[in-house]
Amino acid sequence: MYRKIFVFLFLASLAGTVFLYGEAIAVWIDEHGTESIVLTAALATLMSLFPIIPYPIIGGILGAIYGSFLGSFITWFGSAMASIIMFVFVRFGYQDWGLTIIGKYDAISKVTMLFERNAFMTIFLTRLIPIVPSIIVNIYSALSRVGFWAYTVASSVGKIPSMILFATVGSTIVNNPADLFYIGLFYGSFMLIVYGCFRLWNRYVVKEKSQPAK
Repeated sequence: MYRKIFVFLFLASLAGTVFLYGEAIAVWIDEHGTESIVLTAALATLMSLFPIIPYPIIGGILGAIYGSFLGSFITWFGSAMASIIMFVFVRFGYQDWGLTIIGKYDAISKVTMLFERNAFMTIFLTRLIPIVPSIIVNIYSALSRVGFWAYTVASSVGKIPSMILFATVGSTIVNNPADLFYIGLFYGSFMLIVYGCFRLWNRYVVKEKSQPAK
């Protein structure tokens, strides 16, 4: 129980910090972010952990001040680290509760078993779709039996395209706004491909599940 209280208080304190000082942090990143890449990356991680200010805005600011390449890296690093931190703390504090709740309901249990069997690809493809709330994927993965390294790699790699998008949009708005049309066209095409791959993967998973065990 002490472990659960510690995790709750730690995450609550971070959430409270972002809630109270999130706007000030965003302003500091915008005005002084180039003074310390390490501090900026740490603040980006905090802002991604509890995105009271939508993280695409933070990514856009980072892209505007650092440029597409370095801005994309810092944006990705902050988002990837925030997901790993949330996963570790939820698993450390609450996985036993999560597994108990999952085991009580057959429907949730079956979905979770299917998710765990195909965790890497499911997490990876879900991360490619930026409209899927990151915190839901973080917590659900932590409460399941998904391995730490499988989650970390799939989640971090899957975040790369959307983080590049956020930073590139921010950089483009500052340097060449006319290129936003081409960025939108390219990313829209990319998302159609991702959606098609996701549908094919779902069909494969359903087909595999329907086959009788040997």
